[in-house]
Amino acid sequence: MEATAVTTPVKIILGSSSIARRKILAEMGYEFTVTSADIDEKCIRKEKPEELVMALAEAKAEAILQRLPAHDHVKDAQPALLITCDQVVVYEGAVREKPSSEEEARAFMKGYSGGHAATVSSVLVTNLKTGFSKVEYDRVEIYFHEIPDEVIDKLIEEGLVLRVAGGLIIEHPLIVPYVKEVVGTTDSVMGLPKALTEKLLREAL
Repeated sequence: MEATAVTTPVKIILGSSSIARRKILAEMGYEFTVTSADIDEKCIRKEKPEELVMALAEAKAEAILQRLPAHDHVKDAQPALLITCDQVVVYEGAVREKPSSEEEARAFMKGYSGGHAATVSSVLVTNLKTGFSKVEYDRVEIYFHEIPDEVIDKLIEEGLVLRVAGGLIIEHPLIVPYVKEVVGTTDSVMGLPKALTEKLLREAL
């Protein structure tokens, strides 16, 4: 069952420059403004992927909060909610972030071919008026058929796989035929789990 959008008058700020996250939040029925954190993600390291994505979402929120004129949100009649997120791909126990080169993206995708990977996505919602903030994560397992080399080449040539965690895309028309099974939701793999986001938005109000 899909949750319905929060109806209380509320300002929403999406702390992410991801086009996929914007699309998902709009699909959920929200109007929002966009800002990005621009932090050095490599400075933050954690042993477990779940801890890493939650720590990164917190660091992004902190960076954005430092830039926002806080008093405006406290004075405002309506609450303002900031959503920050992060995602990594886990493959054979190792955490993968955005590929650093075409070669790395190709190696990542060859590994997924006939194999499986998981995405771990975090969502943090901060109420700028009350100071409430809560972070949780969602994990999705993805199983692939063999992916032909020419499909991998086309995806790399197009460049989108270089801009996503683990070079992993499952909604792209070229890759769809090779996705065997998704245990979880596509929106979570795309970086913004709808049900979790909805739950945290409600709790933040």
